[in-house]
Amino acid sequence: MATPEQGRVSALFLRPPRAMALLMLAHGAGTDMRHSFMEGLSQELAANQIATLRYNFPYKEKGGGGGPNGKDVLKATVRSAAEAAASSAPDLPLFAGGKSMGGRMTSLASCEGPLPKVKGLIFFGFPLHPAGKPATDRAEHLVLVDAPMLFLQGPRDTLATPELLGPVIKRLGKRATLHMVEGADHGFKVLKRSGRTEEEVFLELAEIAATWISRQL
Repeated sequence: MATPEQGRVSALFLRPPRAMALLMLAHGAGTDMRHSFMEGLSQELAANQIATLRYNFPYKEKGGGGGPNGKDVLKATVRSAAEAAASSAPDLPLFAGGKSMGGRMTSLASCEGPLPKVKGLIFFGFPLHPAGKPATDRAEHLVLVDAPMLFLQGPRDTLATPELLGPVIKRLGKRATLHMVEGADHGFKVLKRSGRTEEEVFLELAEIAATWISRQL
């Protein structure tokens, strides 16, 4: 995929047999498309008949320890990914989203104009505010998103305290659906005493996402 003034970025396309939809997935700020979360989630989504297109933002293609690109570059990458996803599987309904920053950049790109053929957005841990700095400024643009939205969050998420996230979801009305993953933090890690495995959490995320996608079709 090409991005303006940044060259090309890598992508991974996974299409299971009898796929019913395609979800483009953007990674979080400190990870990339090959991170274990992105890989595990993609595999479980495939098991639930959801194809995925994972992709890198330009700063992850360059290596090193640099931080994310500016918002304009990140949003341009999301839009380029939507175009690539639509051409990769023109027969599949398209959805978009991502983990943390990737999901937020997807929503920012979407509120500036509908992403090509995208029918809905899915956020895996929307970063409502920095850790220790509770606020809702990062969600103000969501009222401009003209698409259904699914929020998958954890009650122990220090970047989206439930007390602040709940009213945000309520203001979005019928366009927004919230699913809380019991005991999960921002990375969807659960406490050992819960008895749940990482694979079980991935399964829950994938099943909820696939069910929500099927309801939009």
